[in-house]
Amino acid sequence: MITTRAACVGLLVLATLSCRADALRADESPKPPATKTFIYKKVDKTSLELIVHYPSGWKETDQRPAIVFFFGGGWTIGNVKQFDSQAEYLASRGMVAACADYRVKSRQGVTPDKCVEDAKSAVRWLRQNAGKLGLDPNRIVAAGGSAGGHIAACTAFTEGLDANGEDTKTSSKPAALVLFNPVLSFEGVPLLLEHISNNDELGKQISPTRYLKKDSPPTLLLYGTSDRLFVQGEAFAKKAKEVGSRCELYTAEGQGHGFFNRPPWRDRTTYRMDEFLASLGYVNGEPTIRKP
Repeated sequence: MITTRAACVGLLVLATLSCRADALRADESPKPPATKTFIYKKVDKTSLELIVHYPSGWKETDQRPAIVFFFGGGWTIGNVKQFDSQAEYLASRGMVAACADYRVKSRQGVTPDKCVEDAKSAVRWLRQNAGKLGLDPNRIVAAGGSAGGHIAACTAFTEGLDANGEDTKTSSKPAALVLFNPVLSFEGVPLLLEHISNNDELGKQISPTRYLKKDSPPTLLLYGTSDRLFVQGEAFAKKAKEVGSRCELYTAEGQGHGFFNRPPWRDRTTYRMDEFLASLGYVNGEPTIRKP
């Protein structure tokens, strides 16, 4: 009898320990990675990467708002990680945030129209893969700085320049734009037209301001007032007001081109970006970054 009771107690202890072990294993189940790199496009011998920053608690079945950043560098140079800090911050706010590589002159010998093509491919790829990325295909923001801001804007405004073989039934147009001192028009600007062999027709095609209309995506522009491109931001904002499209213009007094890359402007522009995205319902609550 004692032996039977002892055996029962032993079995009970083993069962309890087994349950606890199962619970621990469940708690230790793999968590989604903070980032994951995908190849969104292959052109000749070039594989273009898109680095996705995932928010805490992300699941593949989510439908989160998303943003994709394009680096600057005059369509000639640049680093895909330029906007890592902004992407990490927006992931901490619950968005799926990506940084996209694209072809540039110094590495692939391309001109700005091919950069635009790649940007359109990146937005289209995100939309086509929304199901496995846990994002809402109707809430994708395109963002970038300088030349990267230009090609982000072109995803919303440029018709054509789609990559051969891509399914153009999937739109490459974003739902909103966040543009850090972007080029917004090639028209009548010799220094810019030189990048495209003075092709005036192509210059018109990749000049976002020309195509502004009432239902254009809501846009946040961020410029330093001493940036020679600031006049393009003012012209875009003026036309947006005329046609009834939403455009907000943030200015940094006395600052030049690329000001947003430096403190304290990186935090200040990130804060303003957060406010803009919150107004669209893409993030909730007050910005978690300290207001500079």
